[in-house]
Amino acid sequence: MILIIFGLALWSGAHFWKRVAPAHRASFGDKGKGIVAGTLVLAIVLMVIGYRMADGIIYWGRSPAMTGINNLLMLFAFYLFAASGSKARITRKIRHPQLAAVKVWAVAHLLVNGDTPSFVLFGGLLIWAVVEVIVINRHEPEWVPAHEVPIKKEISAIVATLVIFAIVAGIHVWLGYNPFG
Repeated sequence: MILIIFGLALWSGAHFWKRVAPAHRASFGDKGKGIVAGTLVLAIVLMVIGYRMADGIIYWGRSPAMTGINNLLMLFAFYLFAASGSKARITRKIRHPQLAAVKVWAVAHLLVNGDTPSFVLFGGLLIWAVVEVIVINRHEPEWVPAHEVPIKKEISAIVATLVIFAIVAGIHVWLGYNPFG
């Protein structure tokens, strides 16, 4: 469990660095991007290894209904993330679509993984995403929604959603976690 917590701390620290210590982050210039990227990769590796190694109390498990809800929420999470990149229509309504995607992703995983390591990992990332939105909104209170979005961008977001969902589902199956029950 310690690896999950350490990974979460690195993940949060790397993301908050720009907001908490902007002058310090800016002093690194473009090298700072590399430091952040390297730290995030290390954080993900620690969280994945820590999660796979962790044992804990199981409060609930998968059910067919929750698995279906999880998969629908995951499609929505991937759509939010893809919409952010393509600037699809939903970005006119949601200020932080990537962080909203993380929140939906975390909730979806908590629905089907009711054990202590899942509470730490997915709950920790959910808390991070909520705090990140609060911090960003305090530092940048003004928000202007995106301009009108052509249908082409919406279609590209939907296609990206389906492709990434299939890839991630395949990776889950390869790792031994069948996302379809």
